[in-house]
Amino acid sequence: MAGVKNSVTFEVQSDLVAMLGEAASRYGLASRDKALRCILDYVASDGDWDEIFSEIRCLRCGGRPGWTKES
Repeated sequence: MAGVKNSVTFEVQSDLVAMLGEAASRYGLASRDKALRCILDYVASDGDWDEIFSEIRCLRCGGRPGWTKES
């Protein structure tokens, strides 16, 4: 367990909770929390912030269901 972890609350849609659970299961991670930390580490170290935060991505517009396991 590297580093001190702080407990925080985030509001996300239920499909994203399922996505984190799927990532944890698929990659043998301890929890959805660990899956989210992996994503945040990627954004912090390797992600192109302009690419990540400048493009509008709407997974729920027009009746779309959001993330699905088949995505």
